[in-house]
Order: sequence, then C-alpha cells, then structure tokens
Amino acid sequence: MTADGEVDWPGVEKHIDEVISAGADGIVVTGTTGETSTLTDPEKIRLVEVGKDVAAGRAKIITGGGSNETAHAIELYQHSEQAGADGIMIVTPYYNKPTQAGILTHFRMVADATDLPVILYDIPGRTGVPIRYETILRLAKHPNILAVKDAKGDFSEVSRVLNQTDLMYFSGDDANVLPHLSIGASGLIGVTANIAPAPYRTMIDAVNAGDLATATAAHRQLEPLVRAVMTHVPGTVAAKYILHGLGRIDSPRVRLPLVGPEEWEAALIEDEIDLVEGVTGVDFHNFRPDRNAAAGGALPKVAGTTR
Repeated sequence: MTADGEVDWPGVEKHIDEVISAGADGIVVTGTTGETSTLTDPEKIRLVEVGKDVAAGRAKIITGGGSNETAHAIELYQHSEQAGADGIMIVTPYYNKPTQAGILTHFRMVADATDLPVILYDIPGRTGVPIRYETILRLAKHPNILAVKDAKGDFSEVSRVLNQTDLMYFSGDDANVLPHLSIGASGLIGVTANIAPAPYRTMIDAVNAGDLATATAAHRQLEPLVRAVMTHVPGTVAAKYILHGLGRIDSPRVRLPLVGPEEWEAALIEDEIDLVEGVTGVDFHNFRPDRNAAAGGALPKVAGTTR
C-alpha cells in the first residue's frame, strides 16, 4: 500500500518479480497477507492481471481470498479465471460458521463454476470452523479440487488424507513447513516467504532430494525470522514492517482495521530480527525500521466489497 492506503501498483510488480526471481513457483495474490479482506473486487482482479504480466510464465498466479457468500465467491473466481488466473484458493466461509454440509456445498459449487484447479484453504483459527477429515475426503472426489493449504496443524490428519486421496498439501503455517514437507506435503503458501523466499526453495529442493540435513539447516535459520513475522502482530503487519525496514517496499502501511505495530510490539519484532543469521537473500545489517511510517492504519478512498 501507499502511505494513504491505496494499492502501490509499481511496488506490487517489483515485489512479485523479486519473489519469483528468488525461487517461488507461484504467487497467491489476494491472500491474507495481501489484505484481501479490505480489497475491492476490481483491485483483486487487477492483481491477477498484474501478477500474470510480471510472472510472464515463470510462476503460476493463484487468486486467494474468497467470500462467506457463495454467490459472491463464484462471481469473484469466475472473473479471476477470465483475468488469467492459473488456479484458485478458496477459504472456508468465515463468521457465519456453516455446518460441514454447508462447507461441502460451498466448495463444490465454487469448483463447479470454474475450470481452474482448486486449493482448499483450511484455517479454523481465522474462519471459526475446520474442514473436517470426512469432508476433505468427499471434496477430494471433485475433479477440480486438487490441493489443500493446511493451517490446522493436525499432522496425523494430513497423513490420513495423503494416504487416502491424491490431494496435494501445502503448509499454511510458517513454523511447520519442514514437518509438513517431511510427511509428504508438496510445498508451502507462506507469509515469511515474502521476505525470504530463497531458503524455502532450498528446503523444498533438499526434501525432494532426501537431504534432511540441508532442509533442517534452512528451517533453523528461518526460525527467528518466522517468530518475528508470526508471533507479535498479524503476519500482514509484520511482513510489511520488515520489508519496509529492508528497503524493499516504499511504505509499511496497512488498511484499517489493521494498524502498524505499537512501540512495544515493534521492539519485540526487532529483538527477534537481531537473532536472524545467515538467511539467504536477506541482509539485516541494513535493517532500518520506521515505526512512525508504520503507525496507525489507512482508510482507502473506495471501500472493499468482501462480505
């Protein structure tokens, strides 16, 4: 975002290019870290278009987010498909807390409405309801539903689903990427990867090569950075604060109701950063956080349309 809370389109292009160049196979636009909750639908569609232009075939562009109204979600993903998205990631309907039957119907209807591959996003900490094991098994039979982003952290369930379906799994919890990969996950969709994509590329390649020592070394190097990003404030806030401190984005501004870290929160983030060593592609010797620039939150000119 710019300092007044509008989308910084040149900054978006630069950031997507940097993350792809550092090894990302795909970019999820309009995910949680991309503040999907306060983006307008036209902004979400433009993000797909911009992502496709910047990626230029180097990485897949997946549209995230969704809606807790099925009709709105269908409309949004259909427009994303028309804009060139390579896939869609559907979050469980939030706030209205549907039953498993409602979740099943929601995902099926959205998947029916597009020809794109679908990733189910299971994050009960944000949505209030999990996608239960039995529901995942039923959804796995849909020809368009190919993967799950798991932020639930039930590794025994992940193993059961991997054993009984052809679904791919992507870790949705930055602290648990290596454990997920070790039991058969395909990759990650993460927050910290916005700051340090290269070590995650190393970790995935090492796991695929059976090199646990190299993968573990990358995991251990990332641990204090993951803690800095994911512990003290919402990951969106911390990621932008750190990226700005590294000089990689022009403003750490977030849209209300998110606000930048308070003084004590910023101090905790910076204490964690002091412990980061040897992370490929990130030089914290030149880390210059600006607490004043990050303070508060912005009200954009046009209100978002996510229900």
